[in-house]
Amino acid sequence: MSEQCLRLVEAILFAAAAPVPDKELAQRLPHGVELEPLLRRLQQDYHGRGVILERIGQGWAFRTAPDLAAALVVELPVEKKLSRAAIETLAIIAYHQPVTRAEIEEIRGVALSRGTLDTLLEAGWIRPRGRRQVPGRPMQWATSEAFLDHFALSGLDELPGLDELKAAGLLDARPAMGSYGNRAQDNGEPVDVEEDLDEEALERRAMELLRGAEGE
Repeated sequence: MSEQCLRLVEAILFAAAAPVPDKELAQRLPHGVELEPLLRRLQQDYHGRGVILERIGQGWAFRTAPDLAAALVVELPVEKKLSRAAIETLAIIAYHQPVTRAEIEEIRGVALSRGTLDTLLEAGWIRPRGRRQVPGRPMQWATSEAFLDHFALSGLDELPGLDELKAAGLLDARPAMGSYGNRAQDNGEPVDVEEDLDEEALERRAMELLRGAEGE
């Protein structure tokens, strides 16, 4: 048995990204060299080691030993893109908190699926903020510390106001929205935005700003 042929089969299998079929391995060997003895030899050489040679379907491949699987598991965070509905909902909560589900739906103009709030809650960007003291006592939602951290804000008072939105090109100059630039905090709670504010335009622009910040 040629040691050079053995090394060749070993190298081919080691470098392959997928199992290599018998036919392909045989084609790479010199004429007259049998493949099966080489594969048996490799299986014996790697028996009991961290990497073993296995038949997988119609081919062969090196795989880690099954008894080591638990020690090789690595958990990695998976980044997920927010849907348009989630971005809009996050913007509404950020600028109107604490806000109920019904209020979010009223501002967006469409029904809110349960999955949207679940996505934001799972991301850690929103949190329950008690129940509104009205019939039905609906849950209120607010942003979390993780939201501030992700968007590099030290507090809600750093949310972009009218001037910042104008400077970023995300808002047209509108007299009716002048009051938004003076949005302030009262003991950590947002002051209500005046009723003449163009809610739809504000939410649309806020959504665009948040989308841009998320993509950075």
